[in-house]
Amino acid sequence: MKAAFITGHGGNEVVSVRDCARPVRKAGEVLVRVHAATLNQVDLYMRNSGAGITHQLPQIMGLDGAGVVEEVDAVDCTLTVGQRVVVFPGVSCGRCEFCQRGEGVLCVKMQYLGEHRDGTFAEWISVPSSNVFPMPPGLSFVQAAALGVNHLTAWRMLFAKAQIKPWETVLVFGIGGGVSLAAMQLAKAIGARVIVTSRDDAKLQRALQIGADHAINSSTQDVAKAVLAFTEGRGVDVVIENVGAAVWSAAMKSLVRGGRLVTCGATSGDQPPADLRRIFIRQLQILGSTLGNTSEFHDLLVFVARNGITPVIDSEFPVTRIHEALDRLESGRQFGKVGLSFE
Repeated sequence: MKAAFITGHGGNEVVSVRDCARPVRKAGEVLVRVHAATLNQVDLYMRNSGAGITHQLPQIMGLDGAGVVEEVDAVDCTLTVGQRVVVFPGVSCGRCEFCQRGEGVLCVKMQYLGEHRDGTFAEWISVPSSNVFPMPPGLSFVQAAALGVNHLTAWRMLFAKAQIKPWETVLVFGIGGGVSLAAMQLAKAIGARVIVTSRDDAKLQRALQIGADHAINSSTQDVAKAVLAFTEGRGVDVVIENVGAAVWSAAMKSLVRGGRLVTCGATSGDQPPADLRRIFIRQLQILGSTLGNTSEFHDLLVFVARNGITPVIDSEFPVTRIHEALDRLESGRQFGKVGLSFE
C-alpha cells in the first residue's frame, strides 16, 4: 500500500510517500480501507520536531480518517464488511483509573494515531473495533474524516467543559481553523450566539455567510471593546480559543463575570500573563481540553446526522501531493480542513 511517512524532523524533505506492507489485522481489530483523511496542526508539529511525543521513525502520519470496513471479526455485531466508517484517533489502555471512569481521553497510556503509532495517511489501517464508528449519512469521506479531531475537540470544549446553553454568547478566536469553525457550527446548531475573530476580512465574511452573528478583525479592532459593544457592555459567556498568548488578554477581558474560557492550543505561545486578579475578582473559569472520549464521539456523530452539519473543507489533495497539503495548512490561508484522498 501507499502511505505518507515522516522519516526525520525538519521540513517537507522528511515527508515521503512510499510503498509499504498492508497492516495485518489482529483479533478484536478492524481493517479499514482509508478513502480520506485530513491534516491537523499536530502533523506539522510531528514533522517539525515531535518534541515530547514518544514516537519511532519512520512513522505513518495522520490522526483522522474515514473509509470502508475491509475485515472485521465475525462476532462483531456492530460493523460489517463494506460499511462506511470514521476512525476515532486515540487508542486507550482501558485499564487505568481514567479509562475505568469513562475518561479514556485522559488515559495515562493513550496512543494517538500519527503520534505514538502509525496513522491514517495510508491506504489501510487496522485499529481496535472500539475506535471505528459508522459514518453519518450524507457526508463525503473527507467531510466525515474531519469530524475525528476538530469537531470532537470542539464538542468536548463546548458541551463537556463549558456546558454551553442555547441562550448564551460564545466568542471563537481564529475563525478559518478547523476547531474554530467546528465550534461555530456546533454552537449555532443549538441556538447560541457566536462572535468570531480573524485577521483576515475574507475569512470573516465567509464566517458570517455560514452562520456567525458578528465578526471582529483582530488586526484592526480591539477585540474586547468590540465584544462589549456587541453585547451591550456585558461580555460573552464562553470563549473558545486555541491561539494562546497572543489573544489571552483580549479573551479574558471579553468574558462576563463568571464566564468560562476553554483552551485547546497555544500556537502563539504557552506562557500568557495569568491576570489572576481578574480571574478571582470576576470569578472566571479557565478550562483546558483536548480531543474527547469515544462516548462523546458517538454523541457528536448522532448530533451531526440529526442537525445536518457539514464540515467545511478548504481543499483536497491526493496523498502523492502531501507536500502541497502541508504547505497549505502551514500558510494559515485555509478556511476549513485540508484533506487527503486515497482514491
